[in-house]
Amino acid sequence: MEKTLVILKPCTIQRGLIGEIISRFEKKGLILCGMKMTWLTDDLLSEHYAHLREKSFFQRVKDAMAVCPVIVCCWKGVDAVQVVRTLAGATNGRNAAPGTIRGDYSMSVQENIVHASDSLETAEIELKRFFNEDELFDYKMNYFPSLYANDEF
Repeated sequence: MEKTLVILKPCTIQRGLIGEIISRFEKKGLILCGMKMTWLTDDLLSEHYAHLREKSFFQRVKDAMAVCPVIVCCWKGVDAVQVVRTLAGATNGRNAAPGTIRGDYSMSVQENIVHASDSLETAEIELKRFFNEDELFDYKMNYFPSLYANDEF
């Protein structure tokens, strides 16, 4: 099973949507392996958004992510990276389909509720960036036989 990173952005915290967003992932059947609230430093934001360094909006993105603490989560499941990205919806909330997290809660390309890893390789890097090994937990959920066929996990 895959693990992936989700960050509940400051806009989510400020709007009081934490439980609402987490419940979307739980209801889908993803397993929460780790979660913590943290205030992202400028150094950590520069590392996390290094791929945007040359973009005109780089500083704006970092500033928005430093407004208040964020909640970082590790979710696990079959094809977790793609499942989370599908639940999140299009990056630009105005273009995200109704029923997705961004489609239901976002009108912005920046204030778009969650960050979600875009590939398994990126997820592995990002999870190491935000979590120590002892902060992630593997445990079995008793409802697996009701969620997956026995050859899927």
